[in-house]
Amino acid sequence: MKVVIIGAGSAFGARFSMDIMSRKPIEDGTIAICDINKEKLERVEAYLKKVVDCNSVPAKIVADTERTELLADADFVIISISVGGPAYFDSPYEFEMEIPRKYGVYQTVGDTVGPGGIFRALRTGPVLMEIAEDVARLAPKATILNYTNPMAMLTWVLNATGGRPAVGLCHGVQGTSRKLANMAGVPYEEFGFWAAGINHLAWFLEATHNGEDVYPKIREAATNPEVRDPESIRFELMDNFGYFPTESTRHDGEYVWWYQHEQERLEWGWERTQGIRDKRHSWYEDMGVKVEQAETLELIRTHEYASAIMEATVTGEPFRFNGNVMNNGLITNLPPGCCVEVPCMVDHLGVHPCVVGDLPPQIAALCRANVSVQELTVRAILDRNPEAAFQALAVDPSTAAVLTLKRTRELFNEMWEAEGDLLSAYPGL
Repeated sequence: MKVVIIGAGSAFGARFSMDIMSRKPIEDGTIAICDINKEKLERVEAYLKKVVDCNSVPAKIVADTERTELLADADFVIISISVGGPAYFDSPYEFEMEIPRKYGVYQTVGDTVGPGGIFRALRTGPVLMEIAEDVARLAPKATILNYTNPMAMLTWVLNATGGRPAVGLCHGVQGTSRKLANMAGVPYEEFGFWAAGINHLAWFLEATHNGEDVYPKIREAATNPEVRDPESIRFELMDNFGYFPTESTRHDGEYVWWYQHEQERLEWGWERTQGIRDKRHSWYEDMGVKVEQAETLELIRTHEYASAIMEATVTGEPFRFNGNVMNNGLITNLPPGCCVEVPCMVDHLGVHPCVVGDLPPQIAALCRANVSVQELTVRAILDRNPEAAFQALAVDPSTAAVLTLKRTRELFNEMWEAEGDLLSAYPGL
């Protein structure tokens, strides 16, 4: 098996590689790491070769700054990149947060929808299209596993380009399912769940223990301020819409419109994101690795799905995960052809998304508001159409909650100018 990791200079690159090496059926494959930052790539390469030596793993590690030198005959291509600068600090990320804030649009993460999510997609989409075309040409049998945000928009773009299947992967479901099992007071290995929706706005439609609904226990746990206060927005959404969302409160406040009128509730998320430069270990914690394990040479496995998908493909032993795929009749009350997050099965024949049917109508309504933003942004990327990008911003829930169309246009123009050459794939305004 050959795996190519594009954007391997980040924490994700090292951890994905170690996950692969931790699984016996796939430990002897080739892991080809790629990053345009030569210094970071060399650091990860040296680290992984130490891991190989310390654990006597038969994996082969190769590295190159040019992806076209690595892609030939790949079975899987993992994409985890940030175009233009670090993903969550420095430019262009910081002005994608700060310019909207000047106009009164508060974001807490800015990587999914909202002004930040839209412009992140605009600068990243053309690069992913080039990657998808290279994969189709050089690795015609490869499956693309996308970890790049905005997940739904960019997985949609990848599936519209190059002809190779792309599945988007996130860790919100893994982390939150563990939280819910803990709230319900049941062992995680005995906790059952069924989650679906769209990326970063999916919902636990079922939460069970030995077939028994444990939502009553979760609601009881929510009466404890120590449990509720750190996740106040999530619990408020559950109280009013009936289901617990898969993402954290820091994320959820951006995807619905009410919290733009309670901006003090978003300040905590803003401040936490602003401090991420000095919290490198938070990346590892999101992947299910403890801080003290971050730099270990031991083959400690994260809860990321990628390596389990690869193992299931090689062994044929089925594995279930939540993936972001195109909506071909999977969620019947969301638009056909959009990108949805649903349970998927994978075996030696590949990935098989599960049909969910209708979401509860109130949940579908919240998702549709975000899908409209995603659809217009994807259209802007594929057609190189700046006006479609403006229209995406105009219908964005958080932006529309506080800005007139005139002010939205001013915000859009200022952000477009600030992005500069990062938007060179598009005609000027």
